[in-house]
Amino acid sequence: MPQLLHIDSSARRDSFSRELGEAVAAGWRRAHPGCVYVHRDLAQRPVPPIGEAWTEICDAVLRASITDVARYPEAVRTPAQREAWAIVRPLLDELVAADTVLISAPMYNFSVPAALKAWIDQVTFPRMSLAGRRFVVAYARGGAYGPGTPREPYDHHERYLRDFLSGHFAVDDVVFVGTELVNARVDPALAHRRAEHDASRADALAAATALGTGLGAPARGAEAVEESAS
Repeated sequence: MPQLLHIDSSARRDSFSRELGEAVAAGWRRAHPGCVYVHRDLAQRPVPPIGEAWTEICDAVLRASITDVARYPEAVRTPAQREAWAIVRPLLDELVAADTVLISAPMYNFSVPAALKAWIDQVTFPRMSLAGRRFVVAYARGGAYGPGTPREPYDHHERYLRDFLSGHFAVDDVVFVGTELVNARVDPALAHRRAEHDASRADALAAATALGTGLGAPARGAEAVEESAS
């Protein structure tokens, strides 16, 4: 059964990245009610940073040339490693089971939130491929970082995620949909660009809804299932 994994990472409960992510997810659920929807909120339930035991598992996987995710438990041997694996296992199971992964990610300090980076670290192992899956990133940024803008060189947000997903997970099917200039709502220095933000938000919401509706048609009808890891 096709499955959507939805990851939220904004520290704000009412955020623009969450708004866009929910628009994608809602469109997907309406179009494909028989599919499985799993939601994980990294702000409400933070994932801890990796520790030494995780690095030991990672080294053992690399040393044994294990590339099959199902064989990772073979590298878990000590009590500390078992504790580390208890954190990894449910996160990894959700990721591997998903056909589509939706990541709602605001730009913080030119990059991704620490909560999202912690999740990425926990679920990433050497030579691990997620090829064949689709990733969607719903984002929001305080300023404008698009092509040709003065701040384009400071974008370590979309560029990081795109490079990581392609370079490490071998995933090239990545779609970004986002809202820019959200700080125009609160920063007097950007107040004159509020109309640009409003237009960006409206366009992004329309694109997110259309995108969600068109994602991952189910192979067969099934009973609606919704799960939450929030």
